[in-house]
Amino acid sequence: MLRRLNPVIAVSLVLAGAILAIAVWLLAQMRDDALRRAQDAANNVTLLAQRDVTRNLELYDLSLRAVIDGLNQPGVMQLPPVLRQMLLFDGSASGRDLGSIFVLDATGNVILESRSANARHIYLGDRDYFTVHRQSADRGLFVSGPFVPTQTGRDVSIALSRRLSNPDGSFAGVVVGMLRVSYFERLFAGMNLGASGSMALLLTDGTLIMRRPFDPKLIGMNLKGTANYTRFLDGDSGEFYGKAAIDGVSRWYTFRHIDGFPMIVDVALSTRDIYSGWRHRAWIIGSLISALDAAIIALAILFAGQLRRRIAVEAELRELARTDGLTGLNNRRSFEATAEVEWQRARRFADGSRPLSLLLIDVDSFKGFNDLYGHSAGDEALIAVARCIDGNVRRPTDTAARYGGEEFAVLLPDTDLSGAMQMAEQIRAAVQALQVRHIASGHHVLTISVGVACSGNHGVTAWRAFVNAADAALYEAKDAGRNRCLSFPVREKALDPAAMVKPPA
Repeated sequence: MLRRLNPVIAVSLVLAGAILAIAVWLLAQMRDDALRRAQDAANNVTLLAQRDVTRNLELYDLSLRAVIDGLNQPGVMQLPPVLRQMLLFDGSASGRDLGSIFVLDATGNVILESRSANARHIYLGDRDYFTVHRQSADRGLFVSGPFVPTQTGRDVSIALSRRLSNPDGSFAGVVVGMLRVSYFERLFAGMNLGASGSMALLLTDGTLIMRRPFDPKLIGMNLKGTANYTRFLDGDSGEFYGKAAIDGVSRWYTFRHIDGFPMIVDVALSTRDIYSGWRHRAWIIGSLISALDAAIIALAILFAGQLRRRIAVEAELRELARTDGLTGLNNRRSFEATAEVEWQRARRFADGSRPLSLLLIDVDSFKGFNDLYGHSAGDEALIAVARCIDGNVRRPTDTAARYGGEEFAVLLPDTDLSGAMQMAEQIRAAVQALQVRHIASGHHVLTISVGVACSGNHGVTAWRAFVNAADAALYEAKDAGRNRCLSFPVREKALDPAAMVKPPA
């Protein structure tokens, strides 16, 4: 039965597993697609920010260079202040996020500024950019960290500066311009980074210039030594998974170095945001697939249950078809089918090495028992006799059956005449030991008579003749006084039951 049920369950499980595997594969592909789209978006935003920052810094640097070139022209410092201001400082130096451009002498005092024809008395010789240019003749453009200008006291800015040199190469001062970090704040605010995304601009020394989400307390923080900063220095650009040192959020990072400037811009998309849409679709698809798989398995279980019940009914019908309804033993039809197979098998061994024995059993004086005690008591008596037979016929190869009316038959493969007679006596003694009262019998209790035949004895070569031989022995046992066992051919004097082998206690 299990062999017939297993394929049903197996097929349903394989089908459910295949559907689940396909769904998992599709979800994995969708997850990879979500990541690729996020990577492309991060690269595009990073590239856009890099180009915008580079363009504006280059324009401002060109303004600084223009001031230096103008100062190198003869007679510029002798021009009237207003004319000199117009010559040195072009209109680009007055943009929205651009602060003043100052010209510092070798002592750090402001001698010229872009927003006034008459420079204010400001000392900037203590600034980092002044010190750097004074100590290095080939520094080029220097970008400072964020600071609040002393002259305004507001608008956090960074300084872009270049060195002024005398004709002999000695230090002559510094040209420095202020750029408000609000420019970067507005630039970052226009980017779509998701609910938990971030974006940052920092100097190559790790100083944070701007970060989104914006927090003024973070401006000027140094990230040198953090895992992400270390990876920013691995190349001019790159991407990686990392966890932010500031807020601990896991993100996908894309970074680029600003060409020509000591700055790095990075865009970081939260993994939660990257996969939010995918998770929603995965939940829907997963629920549908789970429901489908559950339905397939449930239907398979229902079908298997129906099949199991059908098999059970078929088995029961087969059992009823081969079983006697009263005694529970095999009926005559199933007995004859089994006997035919066993007879043919026994005939193949003509040397007698595989003998086949047959017991025919009849309840003594059963008609009188029915007449005295009624048919219900007669049925109970037949059931009791069947139990005695079934209790002694224990080998799987042996077959016991109700042969008809009060007659029973026992087929004993691989059993010689001696073993068959011993089995017959055990059954006879067991029935007599029941002590079922039967006053119409000469023995006063219910008894049986048994006729025994063994294949190969006395030229019996056909099954029907074999049955007739056992039947002849049975009738001789009845004629000899009943309650005894005789074998074919019958001896002149019937065997006394007391002389037979008794069953074990």
